[in-house]
Amino acid sequence: MLSLCIGSYFAVRFAQVVIGPVVSLVIETFTVSRGAVGLALTGMWIAYALSQLPSGVLADRFGERTVVVAALSITAGAALGLAGAPTFTLFAVGTILLGVGAGLYYNAATALLARESDGLGRAIGTHRIGGQLAGVIAPIVAAAVSVRYGWRSTIALGTVLAVGIGTLFVRLSTRNAPVRPDASLRALFAPGPLSDLLARPHVRRTTFLMTLVEFVGLAAMAFLPIFLIEHFGFSIGVANLLFATFFAASALSQPLGGWLSDRIGRDATATAQLFAGVIGYGALAAGGPPALALPAVLLAGVAMSATPVLQSRMLDGMDASNRGTGFGLFRTLYLLLGATGTTVVGASADAAGWRMAFGLLTVMLAVGLLTLVAIRIVGDGK
Repeated sequence: MLSLCIGSYFAVRFAQVVIGPVVSLVIETFTVSRGAVGLALTGMWIAYALSQLPSGVLADRFGERTVVVAALSITAGAALGLAGAPTFTLFAVGTILLGVGAGLYYNAATALLARESDGLGRAIGTHRIGGQLAGVIAPIVAAAVSVRYGWRSTIALGTVLAVGIGTLFVRLSTRNAPVRPDASLRALFAPGPLSDLLARPHVRRTTFLMTLVEFVGLAAMAFLPIFLIEHFGFSIGVANLLFATFFAASALSQPLGGWLSDRIGRDATATAQLFAGVIGYGALAAGGPPALALPAVLLAGVAMSATPVLQSRMLDGMDASNRGTGFGLFRTLYLLLGATGTTVVGASADAAGWRMAFGLLTVMLAVGLLTLVAIRIVGDGK
């Protein structure tokens, strides 16, 4: 099951990540601004965010396996629509549909794995390797395929992957009993229990921290390649290689971070990760010799490995009866707020340049770092 989930996450994340390396070609094809593309990608991440709570609720009601298969199916269709979009408006609509498909996946898969895992941080970190591997491989594939066959063929690869892993998931996984098969959808979406969750200081603070990390991560996913091209003067090939390095650093750090958080604590681990991010993004914003880009990108990638640690931090405060719905609410909030990152950074780059745009990302992580320090000093209510 873990292998199937890793493969599924690879497929849905590949379909999303592969857009970043071809942004410059999309801009050229449709003759639009970077801000317009950023807005379209924000739409994708907003749809992704708004799908989180339904994903958790539907998993509790109908079973996690059913939701995972549905997510892969929608992702496949959305990627195919993106590849064939004749206008930028339809391209933007395709990104929104892609956000829905990908958004339905993660909560259901996480709840499925949480049933069978004792080391929650390690399980989440290992599962997320699939998404990070997509980040490593997608830029390399995009560089090779887009040059020869164009950006449309590159994006269409997302359909091939989603269909392939979806078929394997149906054939190799077994149906699981829903956690709350007799509950009505109205009861599952009732605002009372959701409000009770949000009233907890632990939930609010973890959501705030995760929002900052997500804001930075989504902006980097969308604009790091073109930033490296325009701010450092790298070629498309070198920029995509560094983009792959960014995801490789995150992929290697995530299981390690999850394991470390199980051993020494969530907050101590996240503090070290965000500190690395402040240094990395700060160095990228400052610019300087091209040789400094590689260590800066590596540190920026390490910062993005804080995601499984903070997700585990949230799940620590939930029991089995509200894990699907509660985790879905958590992800809805931080993804919805974090989705503004692509619009804000794209618009900042248009208005004030890349130094200001990536300087903003440095500030966001610095705020998260100071928040963690404050929590360690004054404590964190449950």
